[in-house]
Order: sequence, then structure tokens, then C-alpha cells
Amino acid sequence: MSVTYTIDGVEVVANSTDTILTSATRAGVEIPTLCFDKRTAIYGACGVCLVEVEGVPKLLRACSARPQEGYVVHTDTERVERARKTAFELLLSDHTGDCRGPCKLNCPAMTDCQKYVGEIRDGRYKDAVSTIYEAFPFPASIGRVCPHPCEDACRRQLVEEPLSIAFLKAFAADRIEADGDPYVVQCEPDTGKRVAIVGGGPAGLTAAYFLRRYGHAVTIFDKQPKLGGMLRYGIPEYRLPKAVLDREIEIITNAGVEVHTGVQLGRDIDFDDLRRDYDAVLLALGAWRSLNMRVPGEDLEGVVGGIDFLEHLGHDERPALGDRVAVCGGGNTAMDCCRTAVRLGAKEVYVVYRRTRAEMPASDVEIEEAIEEGVTFKFLTNPIEFYGEDGHVTGMKLQIMELGEPDASGRRRPVPVEGATEDVAIDNVLMAIGQGANCEGVASELLTQRGTIACDELTFRTEMDNVFAAGDVTNRGAGIAIQAIAEAQKAALCINNYLEGDEVRRHVPYFVTQEKTPEDFEDEPKQQRAKMPGLSPEERRSNFEPIYFGFSEEQAIKEASRCLECGCHDYYDCRLIRFANWFDVNPDQFAGQMHKREDKQVVDKVIMHDPDKCVLCGLCYRICDQEVGKTYLGLYNRGFSTEVNPMVPKEASAFCANCLKCVAACPTGAMKSCPSVERVTEIL
Repeated sequence: MSVTYTIDGVEVVANSTDTILTSATRAGVEIPTLCFDKRTAIYGACGVCLVEVEGVPKLLRACSARPQEGYVVHTDTERVERARKTAFELLLSDHTGDCRGPCKLNCPAMTDCQKYVGEIRDGRYKDAVSTIYEAFPFPASIGRVCPHPCEDACRRQLVEEPLSIAFLKAFAADRIEADGDPYVVQCEPDTGKRVAIVGGGPAGLTAAYFLRRYGHAVTIFDKQPKLGGMLRYGIPEYRLPKAVLDREIEIITNAGVEVHTGVQLGRDIDFDDLRRDYDAVLLALGAWRSLNMRVPGEDLEGVVGGIDFLEHLGHDERPALGDRVAVCGGGNTAMDCCRTAVRLGAKEVYVVYRRTRAEMPASDVEIEEAIEEGVTFKFLTNPIEFYGEDGHVTGMKLQIMELGEPDASGRRRPVPVEGATEDVAIDNVLMAIGQGANCEGVASELLTQRGTIACDELTFRTEMDNVFAAGDVTNRGAGIAIQAIAEAQKAALCINNYLEGDEVRRHVPYFVTQEKTPEDFEDEPKQQRAKMPGLSPEERRSNFEPIYFGFSEEQAIKEASRCLECGCHDYYDCRLIRFANWFDVNPDQFAGQMHKREDKQVVDKVIMHDPDKCVLCGLCYRICDQEVGKTYLGLYNRGFSTEVNPMVPKEASAFCANCLKCVAACPTGAMKSCPSVERVTEIL
């Protein structure tokens, strides 16, 4: 006997064995559930499948409630949404683990490092590059120059040293290029929408790449003769060969991006014209202005902005330098300047930095290599005057500093040591203390007091309806390339939403995370981090040849094999995290005592169970009993201490190794096969 009822306005015909959940699913209406499986009897453990029925005072569990003739069921009322959200938050309040590896979470572009490292380990280099292109379109370039915040978070350092994640990225990209199998951008059908991008640097090119993938027509306007922005004109050849950058830019432009170079906003193109002629405009102008220190003598000849100096180099010029060069600053731009000065023949090169090495923002490897190349670091010193003869700088007076209390950045504030100074003879000064934006041609009402473009941090929208901004020109100012790329990736999504008439605001995903200590990895065998082969310091000093040769295939696979695979193995199939983001959860409001228990082999050498990921849905032991006909799994203890029984007889191992249906059924990744077990494809 069948009944007819409606759910969210959809008429549904249910038979006598149906529940609201099964009949709704058949009708194409999704109701979230963790504990339901059609192969098992109704259980009703998770409490997330609640629905509201008109005329029924309480919410019903759709997995067990039977529909009745004429029922009017709602799955999306405020009451239902609130109850489901609370149920998920309660489950997550005692759920620990790593949805994604800390490497991915620490990458501004959220690159799936764990995934592409695993693909490299397995020799699947094209797949690895495709994984990287899901986040950004410069694997070979960024793999060479990124200060790799991913590696700063790598848990392998709790064993010995972090993975060489960035160099592995470059290896994969170089490998498919050498194999003659470069990445090809796949674009959606043309939408008829047009987007203008002002700025052809890493941010502008990244946005162009994603917007073309969405199917929009994209035109880039850039003031430089060639695209690439700071990747081309701010990073020396020895770190990023321009041939590598050119190949990656070509992949983007081959996707159908129109390019106009040598064109400057406010001079050759008008801002209001762009707004009128295009459906959306993205401002990705970068930060091309070197900041001043505002000390006497800064206007002397020979005192040059670091970015200006590197830009000349990017135009294939060789700026003339004297024998003695001082570089002011402690970031990676300062390292590029001092190491370039060495290659241009300067005999004495100083880096002047007002804090200690421990506070320097530059990458350790950049500092080490600069020292190897003969650069002298003058820590805890700060220029207070430049002086010269006949209008040209000849020396500088340095104030000796000491560290005081921490400032807003958390670094200890440098304070002058009264009466302590030092004079240093110099022929040139390169100012690399920071960069600012040059927003000439941009409407003044869009600018902040710092001269950057004000935009919403979640939508990248400015006060003008169809104008967006991304990269170094936005609120926070200049940062590393991967930060600009990350902003452009998100801005492109927001622009696409805007053009499609959807909500522009992007969703910030929720992830479960956990802390680990060296003690958690005491049994992990120590393996030395791969050493990148390259030129010796003596060979590096006199030329701009690339300093690294790249990993061999053997090195790359061995290095990739060091990955601890921190992120959840079941992330892409995990129903808990999918629904957590569906309902925009905030489990912190239910903070309290949490379990912290070790993984257990519930089936000897076959199946691992993480009790701190388990939500006690019961699917594992119910599948084992009701579907497979075994009783190897069960629960023991009660209440807060309940967990899956690990006391499975050893003789079960052979059977379980060829079943693993409990692993496949687990909705949270709490069950997984041991690394030594080969899964049987036909049952998974």
C-alpha cells in the first residue's frame, strides 16, 4: 500500500516499507544522515536527519519516521536547521583529527600539498601538476621562489626536518614539461561576460586563469613590456629563470586570455571606460614603489629603492654599482638585492637590519646562501644618516640597537643604544624596507590612507559595484607571491559569483584540526631531507645562472615518501565535514572534556580505528553483522567511554583483509585499512 505526501513542495509516493528518508532520497531530496545505510536496520543514532511535519509538534527523525498520507514535510525550516546544526556541533565537539594536513592549511592558496606529494611518490607527475593547478597556475615558478609556509607547518619537522614541498612542486612541473606533456587549461563554455584585469603579475594572471576556466572572456592590461609582474621584474634570474616563467604564462594566455602590455592605467586607459566596457574589473596593480626610511641624505645619488633596482635588472639592464654596497632591510627582497650586488661585482656587500637574525622575515635558506656568497650582515644597526660628496653617497651612520619589549607583530622592538653609532663607507645603498602601491588612475574614493585599495576581505569587492581588487595593492599591502595568488584565486570565485548573479561572498570552510608533539612520532624512522643539488658558492658569485639543478626522479620519489600523510584519508568522502560546512558549524560553543586516545588495530594488521574521530554511528559493526554476517566488531563501555571493541580474534584478519566493508561504510574516516593491506577494488 502506498501513500502520497509532499516534502519541500515535491510530491512523493512512498510504499509501506519506506521511511521519510528513503522515499525523499528516491525523489531527489537530500536529508543529511551519518548513521543510516539501506543495508542495515534503522538505528537513529546520529540525530541529524530531523525534519518538520506540519501539524506534528515535535521534529521527526527521517530515518525512522514513516510517511503518512497527506503529510507536508519540510527539511529547511529555521527550526530544523537550528536542530541539525546543534546536532553536528555536539558531534564535532568531541571529534578530533586533521581534516586536511597542516601544510595545506598553512598555504595561503590552500594547495593540496599532501595530495600532490603523494602523487609524486607514486610517479603520477601529471596528476600532481593538475592538483597544483586546482589552486594556482605557477607550479614551476612558485616551486622555485616561494618561502614555503607549507613547510613551516610540516609535521615531519617533529621527526627531523620538514618535507621539501616547494621543490617537489617544481620537480613535477619540470618533469611533465620535459616529457612534452604540459598542462592544458580546461575552460567552461563561453558565458558572454567580459572581465578586465589591470595588472599582469602573479595576482592578475591567477585571476585570469580561473576566470577563463569559468568561461568568461578576460583581457589583461599591464604597464610592463611583458607579463609576470614581480615574478619577472622583482626576482633575479638565478632564482627564477624567465624561460620557466614564460612557459607558465603561455599556458594561461593559450587558454584565450587577451593581453595588452605597455599600457598604464590613467595614461593609456581610463578607469571609468573600463567600468563601462566590461562586466567586471579586477585591480591587481601590485606594489611597485620602494618605501623610504625618511633619514637625512636619502635623496643622494646612489641611494636607490630595492624594487627599482631589481626592476632594472628584470629589463635585462645591469645597474652600475660601486665596490661597497649596503642593503637596508631584512626580507626576501633585501636578500635578492644583496645577492644580486655580489653578482654585479661589488666587493663588499652589507645587509643592515635593526633586529637580530632570529627576527628576520627572510627565509633561512636565503640568509645562509647570502652568507656563503660573502654578504656581511650587520644586525642590530639602523641607518640614521647617509652622507656624501658632490651629491653622491659615500657613507652612512648607523645607530646601534638593542631589543626591547615585543611590538604589535610579536617581535621584540629594536631601541637605540644611547651614544652608540658606527660609520661605514659605501658607494651605493639599496633600500629594501618595504613596498607601497602606486594607484595612479584609480578613483580616489577607493583608496585607503596607506594608498592601497580598500576592498572587502571576503568578497574582494570595492565600494564600486563591478570593481574588485586583489594582491599586493589591497588593504594589507605587499606580501609574498603566494599570498597575492591566493587573493586572486578567491577574488576570481567572487567575480564569477557576481557575474552569475549569485551571492558574491565566499564561504570560509570549517576544518577539524589537532595538535601534535614529537612524542606522537617517536616510532617514526628518521630520514634525511633531500638536499637540492646546485652550484657551489664560488660558482654562484659571478653569474646569474640558476643556482639549483632540480631533484632527480629518484630523489623526488624518496623525498615525497617521507610524507606523514597527516590529513584525513577519507576527507573527500567524509559526510561529517561536508555537512559541517553545509550548516556553518561552531562547535567551540560546546567546548568541554574531549577524548584523547590512541588509534587501535581493531583487526590485527588489517583495520585501524581512531576512536577520537568516531561518532558512534554504529555503521561498522552493523554492516559486519547485518550485511556480512559476522560479529567481529562491537561496542564496549558505556556513555562517554564507549568505543569500538578492539578485541577481534586474530583468525578474523584473513577474512577482513578481503572485506573492508566497515571501512567503506564509516562516514567520518575513523576506520581505515592498515598500510600493508591491499584493498579489494570490487568491494570498495
